Amino acid sequence: VQLVESGGGLVHAGGSLRLSCATSGFAFDDYTIGWFRQAPGKEREGVACSSHSAGITYYADSVKGRFSISRDNAKKAVVLQMNSLKPEDTAVYYCAAGVTTAQAMGELLFHDYLGRGIQVTVSS
Repeated sequence: VQLVESGGGLVHAGGSLRLSCATSGFAFDDYTIGWFRQAPGKEREGVACSSHSAGITYYADSVKGRFSISRDNAKKAVVLQMNSLKPEDTAVYYCAAGVTTAQAMGELLFHDYLGRGIQVTVSS
């Protein structure tokens, strides 16, 4: 099983980044896919999740209206589009997959597989 994140980096506040996660080794269509993040000194939190059931998503309140998750079952990949970035979005972002609901993954961090993470830094 592999989940490999890409697209992170440094951006100024108000800017945008697009994170991608390429996966392999599991039945992508049957899994909820999502993104977690962990800032220095803080607990890991769910950011955005997309259920294997079409159209069911979860977003943390702090990112609603700014972030958008999309999945491509044919490519076994998921994208997190992040707009209007703020310094408080600075964190290591992890791609996750699990046989769970989008709500449970987002709120309780339920997952079966986790990527290594990628750094996102938003400067003020």
